[in-house]
Amino acid sequence: MITLADALAQGRKRIANVSRSASLDAQLLMAKVLGVDRVYVLAHGERELSEAELARFIVLVERAAKGEPLAYILGKRAFYKGEFIVTPDVLIPRPETELLVEKALAWINEQCDRPFRAIDIGTGSGAIAVSVAMDAPASVEVHASEVSLPALEIAKQNATLHGVADRMTFWHGDLLTPVIEHGLKFDLIMANLPYIPHEVIDGLDVKVRDFEPDVALDGGGDGLDLVRRLIAQIPSVCDKGACILLEIGADQGAAALETVQTLHPTFATVHKDYAGLDRTVEARL
Repeated sequence: MITLADALAQGRKRIANVSRSASLDAQLLMAKVLGVDRVYVLAHGERELSEAELARFIVLVERAAKGEPLAYILGKRAFYKGEFIVTPDVLIPRPETELLVEKALAWINEQCDRPFRAIDIGTGSGAIAVSVAMDAPASVEVHASEVSLPALEIAKQNATLHGVADRMTFWHGDLLTPVIEHGLKFDLIMANLPYIPHEVIDGLDVKVRDFEPDVALDGGGDGLDLVRRLIAQIPSVCDKGACILLEIGADQGAAALETVQTLHPTFATVHKDYAGLDRTVEARL
């Protein structure tokens, strides 16, 4: 028999080379194995593990040691005000993307509860769309589109998990194409599209390069290929007064701002994230 504390120590040592938070990661993996929270794990170091529990823990630790992101092993990731289901079919939500949600909700609050439609393009796990639906007034109709069917299913699961599925509409297809085909108009466009330049992909951290879906990472030559395609579609679904919010890479502010100028916005700016890096382009038509 081995105690929980001893197993944690071994797990921490095994993943120390691939994680800057090896102790925390080992605790979370143990919590998953035991079906408890991290507080329990910290408070019961003397607890003896069964052979089956230890075997399950070792399997998870070995996955982590090979570089697999913790979010995929745990099957969830905290984002904004909720916890979201994640699988290798979707990009893992990042804290910096919460800025886009905050800007979207700030714009929504300026609208004085008038009815309107918002859509999240390339929704992935649904983190942006679901988070907005959770905090927006009931008068806001939230849509989400995604080219990957497996990812779209995860987004639907997250909408159900957070109790907003009845307020959301999901579309399978490329960017705005499915809603253009249905003749819909939108007041708010949100998108965190792939924006990593193609030539940079091979140099990414192994946890990103080898485990997260390439379709959610590769933004083409300069990283803005999909953004340009989306911008070209926006006049078909947006009228005067609409708001566009796009997440971008830290070095793409000037290029992205130039791209949105083709929409002839009345206002356009780049918002910096909490690290002081360019992160979200906002344009108002």
